[in-house]
Amino acid sequence: MAASGSTFPDLALRNLLAEHYTSPVTVEDRELLEPWAVARVRLRNGDGHGDGDGDGHGSAPHSVVVKWIPTDLDRTRPAQWRLRTELAALRFLSEDLRTGLAPHVIAVDSASRLLVLEDLAPRVALDQLLRRDGAAAHGERLAAFARARGELSAATAGRAATYYTRRARLGPVDPAADRAGRLAPLRDTAILHAAGLGAPLRSRASHELTAALDELHHPGPFLALSNGDAEANNILLHPHGPADARLIDFEYAGYTHALTDAVCLYVPGPAWLTVGDPAAVGPAEHYRHALARAVPQAQDDQLYGYGLAAASLSWALIRLQRFAALDARPPADPSRSQLVATLEAAARTAVLHTDALPRLTAWTHRIAALLRRRWPDADQDFTDPARFPPYRARR
Repeated sequence: MAASGSTFPDLALRNLLAEHYTSPVTVEDRELLEPWAVARVRLRNGDGHGDGDGDGHGSAPHSVVVKWIPTDLDRTRPAQWRLRTELAALRFLSEDLRTGLAPHVIAVDSASRLLVLEDLAPRVALDQLLRRDGAAAHGERLAAFARARGELSAATAGRAATYYTRRARLGPVDPAADRAGRLAPLRDTAILHAAGLGAPLRSRASHELTAALDELHHPGPFLALSNGDAEANNILLHPHGPADARLIDFEYAGYTHALTDAVCLYVPGPAWLTVGDPAAVGPAEHYRHALARAVPQAQDDQLYGYGLAAASLSWALIRLQRFAALDARPPADPSRSQLVATLEAAARTAVLHTDALPRLTAWTHRIAALLRRRWPDADQDFTDPARFPPYRARR
């Protein structure tokens, strides 16, 4: 959530803590986690300590994480919807499924305007470690990242009815829209951009795209909960010692095709120029093994490969909708290179995992080739690990 124009809800937080804890609690300090409406808040109990477990039956913990709806958004339906979705997803994971994959909800105000969550420090976001040290230094944490994504899908597969019962108690929800994904409408814009570049979507490729999207919209046994943003900034791990992972940011959570959560291991997300070769970096099989513990169909190369290819190509199309904005930027803007790398990585993933989408894959390759021609600054070899090592950030 963007924190622009927002004010930290001091009074609301004090009132909520007073209702929740049996002993008096004082807010000692707060650290705004820009650019979101999120803060780490340090607490002190009436006895001068912050050493509780946050369960509401004793003293407060040393610190909590607070998420709120900014004052300029507190009456908008999307803002309320996101916070309620996060509340439902986190309680579903901790109370219904009893997983240890995400932070616990400590308290929430009656209007779901403010959430108080378990503070997962000293864990830090994986993307910070990758930017600082490079992927080679964090192979164990990349494996933990992939494994946690697979464990989330495995733990939630087959439990959609339980989640949506909980979510519906907080307000209207559309399971079909969750399966399609909030960014799905952007694909139509991307198809128009491709035609403008000289790569119209021909009938055979269009049929394959329809089949790929049908796979994503009807996941069958692969239907599982996603937090809606499966990227390295939304997983927290200890920077040293055991790679004990926790997933965060469930504002866009919903049940969708599990393999949409695996795309980030193969295809660059918004933060990266490349995520490298999954076979070389090594995390992808950790995801698949974790998923297969509850979804045995993940062991089937054909089923798994088709779902992964469909999800990867769909993601590349969603990113292509940015073409007009990137085309207006000056030469050498790294977002141009990123778009080419994304399209090619998605096509490469599809080729490696299925032979069922050849025309859709060829169309994606053609779009990338046309962009290379249009943007000479983006005509680079993104498979060269010397120039583009795994998890090279987009500056």
